[in-house]
Order: sequence, then C-alpha cells, then structure tokens
Amino acid sequence: MKFILDNIFIVAIAAISGGALLFPALMPKGRRATALQVTQFINRGKTLVLDVRSADEFAASHLRDAKNIPLADLGNRIAELEKSKTRTIVVVCQSGARADKAARQLKAAGFEDVVSLEGGMTAWTAAGLPVTK
Repeated sequence: MKFILDNIFIVAIAAISGGALLFPALMPKGRRATALQVTQFINRGKTLVLDVRSADEFAASHLRDAKNIPLADLGNRIAELEKSKTRTIVVVCQSGARADKAARQLKAAGFEDVVSLEGGMTAWTAAGLPVTK
C-alpha cells in the first residue's frame, strides 16, 4: 500500500495505459460471419453482397453478384441500397476492417441484418471459395 501511495502517478499511468490497450478489444465490432456462414447466407437467397473495396481491388476479384460501393463513397451512395433493407447484407473488404466500418454505417442508416465477412477476401480465397474476375 505504501508503494502505491508513494508512486501514485506511475500507478495511475499504468492503469490508464492498460485501459487504453483493452478499450479496442471491448468495442463492439458488429456481427461477423465466417466464409462458411456467408456461403450459407448466399445459398439461402435474399442476400446482398456489398464489396466496399476500391474499384481496382474489385476488378481484380470479387464474390459473384457482389455490388461494389467503395467505403469512401458509401455515405453518399447508401440510397442505392434502400430496396435491400429487408435482405441480409454481407459486407466484404480485403481483410475485414473496412467491412466493419461499413457495417456500422449501414446499421446507423437503419439496415437491420448486416454482417461482415470475417477475414474478408483473404479468408474467402484461403478457404478455396470461388471468385469472379
């Protein structure tokens, strides 16, 4: 106890830095789905695959029937997705980080059933699943 009182600033800095390290892990990331689960969603129908990568990345390879709206343009082009509000929207990017951001944007815009592909296109291709070029 004496050590804590004598070094209160060091203890406070250690506690704050520990909290800052834990904060991202505790943040809600939204709903994620594995490549297998996304395949099941697509096979059931009533699913829109939204690819939020750049047009160049999309042109290189993408999931079949995916709609490409880059993350930077999503805020301006979200109206294009209005008719899909009742469908499951699977958001895809290269690794999953942009998809999480896009999923949060869609949720804020009133889309209820939004999932992001865990691991993105990297995980999809690693699983040997088909892509379109």
